[in-house]
Amino acid sequence: MTDWRKLTNSLEGRGFTVRTFPTAQEAADYLDGQIDGTSVAFGGSVTLQEMGLYAKLSAHNQVIWHWEGGSAQEAMSTQVYISSVNGLAETGEIINIDGTGNRIASTLFGHQRVYLVVGRNKIAPDYDAALWRARNIAAPKNAQRLGFKTPCAVNGDRCYDCKSPERICQALTVLWGKPMKLETMEVLLVDQELGY
Repeated sequence: MTDWRKLTNSLEGRGFTVRTFPTAQEAADYLDGQIDGTSVAFGGSVTLQEMGLYAKLSAHNQVIWHWEGGSAQEAMSTQVYISSVNGLAETGEIINIDGTGNRIASTLFGHQRVYLVVGRNKIAPDYDAALWRARNIAAPKNAQRLGFKTPCAVNGDRCYDCKSPERICQALTVLWGKPMKLETMEVLLVDQELGY
């Protein structure tokens, strides 16, 4: 059971702004109200897809998402960036694993505002458990979704630290705090299971 107060305090102590929502719909409505008339990019995220966020924000923003025909290069120059995470420790560390690096790069630099949406299934008690989750739960499920033939995708059980050319675990970031040059980095905690 997640200790929401401990998690919020940990994240705020590291410089993140934290919002908590009972449902994904409420989180989507919040983002819809916060982001208006600007350029927005999405990271590759099943969480955002499940929230229906692309259609909602596209109604009144310029939204770039490589899943919807935009390019990862175009996404690097938007004012706002939205993504999810692969693991979040109750101690406040935010972990993401990436194959090409575009998603993790955009959470670090280049945008005025970054929003990270995190379902309760992504939360782990500490850094080691969050890292384990990112490597052994999120990565295999994403490799399976992409139809890759990596050992983790074929077996669906864990990371094999493979050397496959289709390996999606090419880069890892740990956010120990809000990067200095970002105006805003908000973590939206959702008390629902979202994404992988």
